[in-house]
Amino acid sequence: MGGWLKVIIGMVLSIALGSLAALLLGILITWLAGGTKPGRSKPLFDRLSIVAACFMAFNHGLNDGQKFMGVFAMTLFAGGAISEFYIPYWVIFICALTMGIGTSAGGWRIIKTVGARMTKLDSWQGFAAQTAAGFTIFGASAYGIPLSTTHTITSGIVGAAASRRVSDVRWSVLLRIVLAWIVTFPVCAVIAFVTALIANALFAG
Repeated sequence: MGGWLKVIIGMVLSIALGSLAALLLGILITWLAGGTKPGRSKPLFDRLSIVAACFMAFNHGLNDGQKFMGVFAMTLFAGGAISEFYIPYWVIFICALTMGIGTSAGGWRIIKTVGARMTKLDSWQGFAAQTAAGFTIFGASAYGIPLSTTHTITSGIVGAAASRRVSDVRWSVLLRIVLAWIVTFPVCAVIAFVTALIANALFAG
């Protein structure tokens, strides 16, 4: 139950802290830079948002990447391919490469939903969302708490959008996203259970 408790805490943190931190950071940016001319502030936040995106990418590997590598290494250890549990360097490389290819190949529809259909962000809001989500994931990773990067950055985007106007968020699209999150858990559990039954029937001696 200790492991499950960490997972549940991670789910709550990813949604609550991600959105709240982005909301507060967005309000702070508005207060500090709201009076400046767009021609001066926008180029600055364009560059800062790229830095924040790199920080977010690092934390994606720091948390989500570790789950991928952990399951991979656990499978190798359980199958007798390695004599003790550790993470080989080639596993790190394969996991990083797979995550990169998967995001490049299949991530555009998700990006379009979150970045265009749910709301439309300015560069200062993108900076707020990615910075808040990045620090949320970084803090959780330091304590060994698994988070969902997708949940965290989506919540951060909602908070950053709402920091200007609550009506900037298309709540019907967000509701569909949350419902998809909820459905994912039982569907994955059932598929894994059936797969394990088949594997046991075929290979268990």
